[in-house]
Amino acid sequence: MTPIQYFRCLAGIVRREALRFIHQRERFISALVRPLVWLFLFAAGFRFVLGVSIIEPYDTYIPYEVYIAPGLVAMIQLFNGMQSSLSMVYDREMGSMRTLMVSPFPRWYLLTSKLLAGVAVSILQAYVFLAIAYAFEIEAPLSGYIAVLPALILSGLMVGALGLLLSSWIKQLENFAGVMNFVIFPMFFASSALYPLWRVKEAGIGIYYLYQANPLTHAVELIRYALYDKVNWEAGAVVIGATIVFMIAAIYGYDPGRGIVQRKAGGGE
Repeated sequence: MTPIQYFRCLAGIVRREALRFIHQRERFISALVRPLVWLFLFAAGFRFVLGVSIIEPYDTYIPYEVYIAPGLVAMIQLFNGMQSSLSMVYDREMGSMRTLMVSPFPRWYLLTSKLLAGVAVSILQAYVFLAIAYAFEIEAPLSGYIAVLPALILSGLMVGALGLLLSSWIKQLENFAGVMNFVIFPMFFASSALYPLWRVKEAGIGIYYLYQANPLTHAVELIRYALYDKVNWEAGAVVIGATIVFMIAAIYGYDPGRGIVQRKAGGGE
């Protein structure tokens, strides 16, 4: 296989994901409505009650809605990653996924291409959300909107790889929604998206360690720091490490000798 063929394969997968996103406008709208509801309704109750530090305790206090905006960006990417993995389950049941997997391209490359296509869509959604928030004076430094791009790429890769891993172990489309409820909401609420880690630590050391064990917490912190022109190296290392683990496990799950194909054959499907 030549590099041009690999590029055409990647471009085709990205184009297919982009066309699906364009034709499913309700997907784009729902991806924005959910975090906007949290931003303007949930945060309104805390606007004059809770001030939080953006980095450390007693540093610079900011309005609550400004604090949770990066966490809601991570929410957009989390839901997009799960939505993308849902499409993988659908494609596998309808047969298009099988067709893709029997192509001469390596399976890891096909999965990585699918992952990159989903990340591109999630970044677009994230910037649209940040633009709407900026219009309502919920803003970060202008340079932060550029600095946050690498953080969005890394966090998008992590949640997308997690979605691929889950899709590799879900046999039927009907089971996907139930599994997602046990992944999306626990990950989101047990992260620093809504509450700063130093306040969680004050509430209890046990729940603090639970938050720290959640990879989405580190994705949120990576985005939050980047929006304010800072780098959280620890969060970045955790996000990269989690992405590698999730992706390796997903590739294993899609291995025809050990993953989906073998399980489906064993189940008589």
